Amino acid sequence: MTGLVPSRRLISHVILDLDGTLLHTDAIVVEVLKTYLGKHGKQWDDRAAHKIVGTTLLEAATAIVEDYELSCSTEEFISELTPLFSDKWRNIKALPGATRLIDHLRGHCVPMALASNSPRASIEAKISHHHGWKESFSVIIGADEVTAGKPSPEMFFEAAKRLYAEPSKCLVIEDSLPGVMAAKAAGMRVIAVPSLRKQKDLYSSADEIANSLLDLQLENWALPPFQDWIESTLPIEPWYIGGPVVKGFGRGSKELGIPTANLSVEAFPDLLAEQACGVYFGWAGLSTRGIYKMVMSVGWNPYYNNVQKTIEPWLLHEFEEDFYGEDLRLVIVGYIRPEANFPTLESLIARIHQDRKIAEKALDLPEYANYKEDSYLKKLTG
Repeated sequence: MTGLVPSRRLISHVILDLDGTLLHTDAIVVEVLKTYLGKHGKQWDDRAAHKIVGTTLLEAATAIVEDYELSCSTEEFISELTPLFSDKWRNIKALPGATRLIDHLRGHCVPMALASNSPRASIEAKISHHHGWKESFSVIIGADEVTAGKPSPEMFFEAAKRLYAEPSKCLVIEDSLPGVMAAKAAGMRVIAVPSLRKQKDLYSSADEIANSLLDLQLENWALPPFQDWIESTLPIEPWYIGGPVVKGFGRGSKELGIPTANLSVEAFPDLLAEQACGVYFGWAGLSTRGIYKMVMSVGWNPYYNNVQKTIEPWLLHEFEEDFYGEDLRLVIVGYIRPEANFPTLESLIARIHQDRKIAEKALDLPEYANYKEDSYLKKLTG
């Protein structure tokens, strides 16, 4: 995070972006575009995603038509894809921490606006599938309600006007560079939560850069702080994964002194994409051995500069033999910290052992201990 800003104490209103900030829109966009382009003999290139992140519908459509040399016009492209997207919005998932943030601000009567480069009708369709979201916002603004979308500041000026707030008293939370630029041009404070990997260096104009919505510290802005952290851990909605162990005592085990039990990431690509990078914890079940405490990293592991996002669980137990190929099930119940880069292997190992101590202590608390009896684990271990 960047340094503290003296005028943070003046923040009274919050303006949130939607796509990529609150909702995992990218998954649906990529799914639809892959199918559409495939039917036209084209192949979607993930590396081109940065061209459309944070843009308006017209800008994104224009870029795709031009880049893939489609025979249709931009208007025809939009007309063909609109119903395809409409059928998918009911399945759009909230990003980690999104509902928590909205509920928290609403519960403390902090006025909120939703300002998105999506059309208003699209915004309404997306949030209608998330209970309580629409009612939480005093103001909702789409790109088709202003003359220019982000990075123009017009949308944010309009949001402040409808909120009856001074722009300088508004805090914006954005995932895209156009959104950050628009907020700063409007004279607002902005927290960037970058949605694209290795793009954080482009957000230097933001007042703060956060790894995910789970890591927001609202008290830094004189907003009501979250009160749901327990012993340096954040309870989360449990998520479940499992499969055969593809690495039982690999590089990580030897260097860390903790048994790793890696799973094949190809088995759950959508789940990997949806989860914020960071360190989590929970319970692990091995089919022939039992149930153990577990701490786990999700991300690219910057120290090793992995080219693929991975899940690396560490079983907090001493094993005398390997367990390659053994069935493993994980119940992830809490969050500790964001993914971070470390200058040395020694500093990385020291922090991982600190994470281990936090997880071991937390898993003895009633809030987490009862998940050891989860049926998902019990069915595996008999």
